[in-house]
Amino acid sequence: MAFRGTAWWPGLLLLAGCGPHRPPPARLMFAGLPVSGSMADAQASGFTDCIKTDAISLRCRRHGVMLEGAGPYEAALDLVGGDGSGGFDQLILWHDRDQYAVYKVTDALEKQGWQHCNTGTEDRGDQAIYTRKGERVRVSMDLSYWDKRRLRVLPEWSRERRC
Repeated sequence: MAFRGTAWWPGLLLLAGCGPHRPPPARLMFAGLPVSGSMADAQASGFTDCIKTDAISLRCRRHGVMLEGAGPYEAALDLVGGDGSGGFDQLILWHDRDQYAVYKVTDALEKQGWQHCNTGTEDRGDQAIYTRKGERVRVSMDLSYWDKRRLRVLPEWSRERRC
């Protein structure tokens, strides 16, 4: 198949550019852990075990993370751009062997006055979303899951699901 003209060049350049380019979001911390920020913020917080997951993202992990007195958990930050230059905008936590371990965090949040709602309907829950007035983050826990139940800490400005 022959390409005529130059209309196809911009698409080829986008593919070669290794994904979207954006400035990293502002640094935001919760309970001593990074929720959003730059690659430098991730590394300064101990997220140094990084692997390129595809041409447009980089996952950096930290092991043995504690949150709200619970853990240890595995934690990850998904950075935008193959080199992580676009930063990250959520913290992901999970336990490798215990699907219910993240409930210790949500129990602690409830004791501190956080409220929650579920995004699913009837018996098909999707996420339990925890919020507290004045907080700059919200916490989202998987209710239905396939592998490991995740707990995500998201900046309040995130476009992720709400209820």
